[in-house]
Amino acid sequence: MGAHTITITDDTFDEEVKGSSEPVLVDFWAEWCGPCRMIAPVLEEIAVARKDTLKVAKLNIDDNLAITTRFDVQSIPTLILFKDGEPVARVVGARGRAALEEEIDRHV
Repeated sequence: MGAHTITITDDTFDEEVKGSSEPVLVDFWAEWCGPCRMIAPVLEEIAVARKDTLKVAKLNIDDNLAITTRFDVQSIPTLILFKDGEPVARVVGARGRAALEEEIDRHV
């Protein structure tokens, strides 16, 4: 994980995401997923650029089936933006920074 992203699990999801006072972008990923590895540096850049207004979190789907199932994640990477603890946007598949920033800006 990057220095500016956090790792969350089934056990920490509610505290880190539902209980967050700032929006949270959750990256549902897996180690074996090539596109997930491709967007990791982009997510780190977003985490750095928005460190005061957005939390970027990573959740490994192989180790955290409860949250993966709760949000019906069927393809990875899937990015879900949470605001006030509720999902407000979903992006499935690898996207560039500009496209992700545009989606974030639309909802925060």
